[in-house]
Amino acid sequence: MNKRIKELINKYSNLVVEYRRDIHKHPELSRMETRTAALVADVLEGLNIKTLLNVGGTGVVGILEGNSNNRVIALRADMDALPIQEKTGLPFSSVNEGVMHACGHDMHTAILLGCAHVLSELKEQINGTVKFVFQPAEEDNPTGGAPGMIKEGVLENPKVDAIVSLHVWPKLETGYAGIKAGPMTASSDRIFITIKGKSSHGSAPEEGIDAVVIAANVISALQTIVSRNIGPLESSVISIGKLNGGYRYNIIADRIDMEGTVRNLDPKIRNSMPERIEKLVKGITEAMGGGYEFKYVKGYPPTVNEKNLTKIVYSAMRKVLNEKAVIPERASLGGEDFAFFSEKLPSAYIWLGCRPSGLSVEETPPLHNNRFNPDEKALTIGMEILISTVFEYLSG
Repeated sequence: MNKRIKELINKYSNLVVEYRRDIHKHPELSRMETRTAALVADVLEGLNIKTLLNVGGTGVVGILEGNSNNRVIALRADMDALPIQEKTGLPFSSVNEGVMHACGHDMHTAILLGCAHVLSELKEQINGTVKFVFQPAEEDNPTGGAPGMIKEGVLENPKVDAIVSLHVWPKLETGYAGIKAGPMTASSDRIFITIKGKSSHGSAPEEGIDAVVIAANVISALQTIVSRNIGPLESSVISIGKLNGGYRYNIIADRIDMEGTVRNLDPKIRNSMPERIEKLVKGITEAMGGGYEFKYVKGYPPTVNEKNLTKIVYSAMRKVLNEKAVIPERASLGGEDFAFFSEKLPSAYIWLGCRPSGLSVEETPPLHNNRFNPDEKALTIGMEILISTVFEYLSG
């Protein structure tokens, strides 16, 4: 069977590259993935795979029934791009101004389309059912696209027993892949803070209440939550990424608006964050004579790999990659809306190496960078891992 899988992957390898380049050239933002969804649907229908359209918005689902009513495994790929102006210089660069596949979702979609081609030819050997889940709006934090698909029944009819996904990962060289049980990505929440002061002339600060100075103290003090309220062996991040306020160089600002992100791997720590942060903001602003507004918006929860399913996936990875199947030392504090699936059923999330050989991590543009260009050799590797996982899972 392994030989036959490799033969079929080689058969479709050039087509999968074409899919990737076509999707990369025509990126679409979250909830606008109409062209990509149409491409996906055309491929699935052409393979005589039962196809469901407009699931959770622009989502597409393919259902491939094998030779039995055994368990159901789902494979998920995200389809949306980012609001970034591409600067890769590739011949298939984005033709959509200000939109780019800078997170590799073009790779994910192409990989899953390739899996559909191969598995449709191996239908009689599949001891169960495979669902192909092409999901919109992964980048649309805090809502995401997974909840909408779940609400509209993507995990039912037939009921899904396990779900697997992967993400191209430039920190790993092409030919490597990583997975571990437990958290793989962090919760991704948002905070909105408004500092209220009193305006005055810059030459007479005593007549005002300086919102800039208050905000500076708040930003610095927020880091003490991580360094002094959370254990040193725990992972947590509070980052302020946006700061707006002020009118003129010689006017004391009466208002500063801040936005930031809070990342955690432990749900208990995550749930404690809103109260901890607001207490700190309240204490500083009131002590300095100002006021505040505070809003905490929960986004994606942590993506948690289920132990037994992770063992199955890792076993499949070892058969494909041997010693290049690795167990990461730690999770990423990036957010991923696949986490909503992991809350509902056993799930496994894979990091697929995509850094070209000979390049260091420092030399390789990271995810969400306008020069991000994953190695296309990772496409067939991702296909083989997912296909091997399907047979490993359904044979159990």
